[in-house]
Amino acid sequence: MSPHPDHSCWSLTPPASLQIRQKHWLMRPGPLTAGLRALGTLKLRIIREFSAGLTRDEARCLQKPVRSPVWVREVVMSIDGVDCVVARSLTPLGASHGVWQGMRRLRSRPLADILYHERSITRSAFQVARVNQSIALHKTARHVLRSDHNQNKPVTLLARRSVFWRNSYPLLVAECFLPAFWLIESGPSVQVKKA
Repeated sequence: MSPHPDHSCWSLTPPASLQIRQKHWLMRPGPLTAGLRALGTLKLRIIREFSAGLTRDEARCLQKPVRSPVWVREVVMSIDGVDCVVARSLTPLGASHGVWQGMRRLRSRPLADILYHERSITRSAFQVARVNQSIALHKTARHVLRSDHNQNKPVTLLARRSVFWRNSYPLLVAECFLPAFWLIESGPSVQVKKA
């Protein structure tokens, strides 16, 4: 029941042109928040939580009809006060009141708090992409970049996504690495503007 690559920009393998460290983070197993905490003080803030219809790209991934009702949670994670990762998670609206109802109660806690403590939850293979306007996460990432970093210039955004399954109900998690992440990850000698 894992998503399959299609004619979208998502792929099961990172582009060959990426650096080794970029490939590492895009394919890193386990909770991303654990890796981020190793780089500094991690904080998470909610951008918004809302019900919506599945986008075409996300519908292909979940093999559901376009505009199917889902519950969406969008957050930004910062390291030492610098916004580094934007995440968008969603599940069918009914599942957000059932098997994935914990998603609605997280507040500023990471999704990993409910994903890695139960053996019945399985995870699909990662898909990775250079983020473009066909990906719902693009709008959220651009909003964070404009509001927190005052950046309007074009930047390359790399993202990964996977689907968690619990009792046959999917939870899609997409994570986009912002430019500041790669500066922080590369070492303490680089000065990064705080949000």
